[in-house]
Amino acid sequence: MLLVKTKIGPSAIHGIGLFADQFIPKGTVIWKFAEGFDVRVPADELARLAEPAKEQFLNYAYQNKDTNKFVLCFDDARFFNHSDAPNTESAALPDDEDGMTIASRDIVQGEEITCDYKEFDGDAARKFAGA
Repeated sequence: MLLVKTKIGPSAIHGIGLFADQFIPKGTVIWKFAEGFDVRVPADELARLAEPAKEQFLNYAYQNKDTNKFVLCFDDARFFNHSDAPNTESAALPDDEDGMTIASRDIVQGEEITCDYKEFDGDAARKFAGA
């Protein structure tokens, strides 16, 4: 669940992106998994989906490298785009397998919020191959 004000819009990186709709100071928690809002899906359950639904799901979900479960964000967090020089980073939480995303530097209002897929997404290689 996003914990800061954001908006989506055209991205110079890829299609649609997630943009800060407020100043976000370094260290601010931007996203944290919210049970009942976001969903975790075991990889074997994807086989039950029709191919178009599976493709859509994989386009917006990420695969937790530690649990192999797919995580689908209910809100616009699914529009985080990858950057090799992101303005966020993942941080572990002792009580949550998906941790949280924090601002690794100040993010100004209107700036695209980016992350490094390779840091947390076990499905990143497939995503990069399709780019």
